[in-house]
Amino acid sequence: MSQTNVTSGSALAIKLYSARLFSNTLRNSREMAMLSGPMSDIDSLNKMKGQTSPGMPFVRIDDLKKTKGDTISVDLFDTVGGKPLMGDVNREGKGEKLVSSSMDIKIDLASKVVDGGGEMTQQRTKHELREIALSQLAGYMPRLDAQTSLVHAAGARGSQTGNDWVVPLQTDADFNAIVVNAVKAPSYNRHYVVNGANLTKGGQQLGSITSTDAFKLAHVDQLRNIIDDLEFTLQSVKLTGDPAADDSQMWVFLASPNMYSQLLTEGSLRAFQQNAVNRGAYMDKRHPLFAGEVGLWNGILVKKTSRAIRFAISESTNIITSANSATATETTQAVNAGLTAGYAVERGILLGAQALGCAYGKTKSSGAQYGWKEHWYNFESNLEVLGEVMGGKAKIRFGIDDGTGVKVPTDFGIIVVDAAVKLPA
Repeated sequence: MSQTNVTSGSALAIKLYSARLFSNTLRNSREMAMLSGPMSDIDSLNKMKGQTSPGMPFVRIDDLKKTKGDTISVDLFDTVGGKPLMGDVNREGKGEKLVSSSMDIKIDLASKVVDGGGEMTQQRTKHELREIALSQLAGYMPRLDAQTSLVHAAGARGSQTGNDWVVPLQTDADFNAIVVNAVKAPSYNRHYVVNGANLTKGGQQLGSITSTDAFKLAHVDQLRNIIDDLEFTLQSVKLTGDPAADDSQMWVFLASPNMYSQLLTEGSLRAFQQNAVNRGAYMDKRHPLFAGEVGLWNGILVKKTSRAIRFAISESTNIITSANSATATETTQAVNAGLTAGYAVERGILLGAQALGCAYGKTKSSGAQYGWKEHWYNFESNLEVLGEVMGGKAKIRFGIDDGTGVKVPTDFGIIVVDAAVKLPA
């Protein structure tokens, strides 16, 4: 009986490996993949645009899989306010004007090539070489996806390095090309720094931060107060299969490992962790956000991340000052040079719905977001494989009316918190 053989370079092989690369990326992006929901079933407009659930922090937009172009436009309409019209008053011509803001997200092609080695060196068949190369790309592409999401959401790359990081430092010549869209510093009204028992608005407080400015559960309480007091609040996160999404609102806070470890030293640790277990029990099917190291406090689900947006002593990062809040002009701010040795600053990220736009197009090789190519050379003794993704990400930011008619650039679904952390010895 003849056996089906998927040969190197065949159309079937390209589609098969491209699909596997995409599915592996979605599955292995860990905490970042958990923040993007499935395609909406009830919002027909979003389905037409190819958007995932608008109740999730990361909204995947697949418009450009179907249409040509390298840019998509995201629009926001202001909530209609003002007084109602009463009684028999003439209502003609008195309609409230619809006011909108828009932003663009660009996409580009990102690729990674892996040398699969030669037949004599590896003593493996062509099929095995392809599988090994795919496994390498299946690890690399999720890291690229997760790290670009983290950097855009945080508004900075930070200086943590290591073999796990594939997104280079912001000083790297290729940084801007790799992140595709400009990494925007947190808007002034969405940036807080731990200042003793309080949270101080704006990044200028980084110049005075001390080793005692650690992130605590009391600051989580303050974050909830900030959310509740915002005139234009962060929309809560709505997970699929969560019947309590409207009655028990929830936001997600991504804490660096060192920030999370600090929370574990508090006396309310048991309640912090049990709250997450109880909240997860509401779900029709336990959501992966509730797995791993996680706690819940005052409606904010604190999730430990695997990487940190870290700023070393005297290191500078871009901020937006109060004076520049209306223009979002960025300036540099150095971390307090007097911060105790052995400490650094790390950034936590509070996420509401529709915080980050993740736009995708289609690769030429596969017709999907992710593509796979392979190339045999040296008389077909050596193999190179290429994984690629057509996409781009950007923090969703719109001009929000401050009540006086001035449009203030505002991060739509993100608040960041900078805190001092003690680094492991």
